[in-house]
Amino acid sequence: MAARAVRQWERRLLCALGDCADDARVAGAARALSWSGEHAAVWLLVGLAGAATDRTQRERWLKGTGLVGAAHLASMGIKRVVRRPRPGLAGRAPLVRTAGRHSFPSSHAASASAAALALGGLRHGTPLATLAALMCVSRLVVGVHYPSDVLAGAALGALTVRLGTRGCAGRGIRRGRLDG
Repeated sequence: MAARAVRQWERRLLCALGDCADDARVAGAARALSWSGEHAAVWLLVGLAGAATDRTQRERWLKGTGLVGAAHLASMGIKRVVRRPRPGLAGRAPLVRTAGRHSFPSSHAASASAAALALGGLRHGTPLATLAALMCVSRLVVGVHYPSDVLAGAALGALTVRLGTRGCAGRGIRRGRLDG
């Protein structure tokens, strides 16, 4: 019974967020975010650009970029095992094409969460957490993920950063963050 209630909640939320895409500006922004997050591209570029321009923290930028890549790869591996089909809502086609047909967990959410945690604190004023949250929501707006896919992806990204920084105190990394 609880699983049924969750499925109904997810469908209602997907429909409500899909309705937001009736506004062309929202649909365009969601498409752009989805496109830029494909294969973690925007996050990998941010990390590599940070490493190229911030010589004092280059090692931390590269470590964070590696964690983003690891989160993305982990999500792709889990998708191959779980094989959950993408949502299909009657009368509503997805707004974007996807690289694969499986949805759990969201690779966009995994890499976005990892980037926000691993790269977000390296340069003050960089709004990675906000951009990551918008990226996660965009996957619901464009209709290619269930909310649980996005939540699981975000949790996987956070776990990847946590595990990737565990035991790194004394090497410039403390408390699951890439501190100096």
